[in-house]
Amino acid sequence: MNPGIAQINTTVGDFAGNTDKILHAYRELVKAGADFVITPELAVCGYPPMDLVFRSGFISSAERHVQALAAEAGDVPLIVGTVEPSTAKHGRHCHNSAVVLQNGRRTATAHKSLLPTYDVFDEGRYFEPGTDVTVVEIAGCRAGLTICEDLWTPEYLPRDYYGHSPIEALQRAGIDLLLNLSASPFEAGKPAKRRAMMSGIARRLGVPLVYANLVGGNDQLVFDGHSLAIDRTGAVVAQFPGFSGHCAVVEIPASAPCTPPERPDVADIHDALVLGLRDYMAKCGFRQVVIGLSGGIDSAVTAALAVSALGTENVLGVTMPGPFSSRGSVDDSLSLAKALGITCHTVPIGGGFTAMEKQLADVFAGKAPDITEENLQARLRGVTLMAISNKFNRMVISTGNKSELAVGYCTIYGDMAGGLALISDVPKTVVYQLADYINREREIIPRPTIEKPPSAELRPDQKDQDTLPPYDVLDEILRLYVEEQLTAGEIAGRGFEADTVRWVAAKVDANEYKRQQAAPGIKVTSRAFGIGRRVPIAQKFRA
Repeated sequence: MNPGIAQINTTVGDFAGNTDKILHAYRELVKAGADFVITPELAVCGYPPMDLVFRSGFISSAERHVQALAAEAGDVPLIVGTVEPSTAKHGRHCHNSAVVLQNGRRTATAHKSLLPTYDVFDEGRYFEPGTDVTVVEIAGCRAGLTICEDLWTPEYLPRDYYGHSPIEALQRAGIDLLLNLSASPFEAGKPAKRRAMMSGIARRLGVPLVYANLVGGNDQLVFDGHSLAIDRTGAVVAQFPGFSGHCAVVEIPASAPCTPPERPDVADIHDALVLGLRDYMAKCGFRQVVIGLSGGIDSAVTAALAVSALGTENVLGVTMPGPFSSRGSVDDSLSLAKALGITCHTVPIGGGFTAMEKQLADVFAGKAPDITEENLQARLRGVTLMAISNKFNRMVISTGNKSELAVGYCTIYGDMAGGLALISDVPKTVVYQLADYINREREIIPRPTIEKPPSAELRPDQKDQDTLPPYDVLDEILRLYVEEQLTAGEIAGRGFEADTVRWVAAKVDANEYKRQQAAPGIKVTSRAFGIGRRVPIAQKFRA
């Protein structure tokens, strides 16, 4: 058997562009000898379409493009993911479907039956679930046709959400092959988790498994690809590369098993952020960015990622020394810009700060300087970046990390200003890992930037650790509180100082209003702020 897998990068709502990509992949794979061609979930309309499915004409546009694909399909079956109308009198008005196209017509249809509504998913809002499993004749096999979550077994989910498994129903129906069209978003460690699950399913059912996963960035989500072909023993015979489009015909059984390369999580996180930024820019119609360079590690890592994603000519740096900025911070910013090959402007904010102090002097009379003046500096930098953004049509990338965003160690309308918060789901300790990874072949991020104590430099001799716990402690508490959703008491019971845990938890809860006004970020952990975590701003629950 020689399946052709089309690991393609689709755009939500780009029916013509997506159809062209599907057709191009289909034709190339047929030429290469594919017995059938399989694409990712909702490849025709893009994933996730969200409320676009309610728009007049969206579903009919999908139907027209499926018909266009069917007209081009020959003897070799083409299996595509699409959205299509539900014929039921009750429930949602459409299905998340997979259709088999052959010799100018649709020969089979499967509807996704397990619709996730946890984490970033909200498919129960949009789709009517399928009620039966689908077995189709493909390449001389009885193939079970499934879509993404239909393949996920309870032991790999946070809990058993569904109480039934399409895999078990397919096993009872008797199949020779298992197919899965998927749009499974990336998080650190997930590619290996998927591979282990699918190997176990293939081994348990005693059938080969072909898995086509989406690749590309769509808003806050990155889809990593890593499509798979697995033989009936559970051995991986092909794994496609991550974070890039790839189409190929694979052989099952293969002459030799494939040994997927082992990559550290930081390498995958790096590539996910690069892909997420590149696609966010391209799919939203942006081309160039501007980044405030502070001489610190967050802005340095952000700038390096931007250069990898967009090229040196499309990244502009701006260093904005203020009253308390060290000479070293400016020098480190300029050294970084030189190493990256980007232009960096120096725009001091001291004059603006003095003017604002004078402007507010009467209103602030009798009040001692405090965090107000610190935030004023951050907001002057935000104004500067947004002015450059407007003048030169460059999107601002903000540079705050997940640790800062979690506890509100950031200034709304200041350093939070921007069109994309690239590293907002990257804990500070992982930012350091990214810096080392970026420097793995040559020094790009200056060593002083990595080695000096982090500081916002908004008051004399300021250090992050004057306000925050050590980052290794803070990040682990945040992981347990935000991602694992443990209570402060449960976290303290794991050996953390109780007052520190309570302080962190209180800060996370109190700063939800800031995060809901933040720029979107790229999800790389198991629970990101924004799309991955929905908490009321006005709420009193404390645990």
